[in-house]
Amino acid sequence: MFTGIVQSTGQVKSIKVANNFKQVEVLVPLSLIDNLETGASVANNGVCLTAVGFSKVGDKSALISFDVIDETLRVTNLDSLVIGSLVNVERSMKVGDEIGGHIVSGHIHTMATLIERVDTTDNCQLKFVINSSWKKYIFAKGFIAVNGASLTLGDVRTLGNDDCEFNLHLIPETLERTNLSVLKIGNKVNIEVDQQTMTIVDSIERIMDERLNSE
Repeated sequence: MFTGIVQSTGQVKSIKVANNFKQVEVLVPLSLIDNLETGASVANNGVCLTAVGFSKVGDKSALISFDVIDETLRVTNLDSLVIGSLVNVERSMKVGDEIGGHIVSGHIHTMATLIERVDTTDNCQLKFVINSSWKKYIFAKGFIAVNGASLTLGDVRTLGNDDCEFNLHLIPETLERTNLSVLKIGNKVNIEVDQQTMTIVDSIERIMDERLNSE
């Protein structure tokens, strides 16, 4: 489990393509391997991955290796990583940690595409398009995890096709800490909707269907 508070960005240093998976090495600040063990969970762009190896690089940095299987590559933006790409990195939460964002599982539900970006002196507004089948789980002022970052939704609007739009308003601290600062129009981001919202919505739908079928 994660909190959605990105600890740092990491830079992809190598990608090895194997049979039905890729091994990705990510350069991170040295502090991120403190007490890290092989087999531990680390979120990359919101995707829960297993650390299969790590090593110190100089006095300030470290490399962590991850195996990314074909299914994960298919449903997330990790398949589009290249050497030099930045990923949002968060170690798994520990008992007693402050939850500054919201509970994030690291299991990606879908992807959204950036369609508009407005940068000002004090903040940044991003507009994304997502399949409308997910609209029932997203609403203004609700939680959403974008590339693993816990964020508050702005306006949500249904379009005239099978899509809907949602806005995010980012402060400088979020831009400095995450890779959302380098997003370009057309880039895809990993989306995890709020698990509690999903559970409530799905439960209500099931109860209503059962009532209608029993009448």
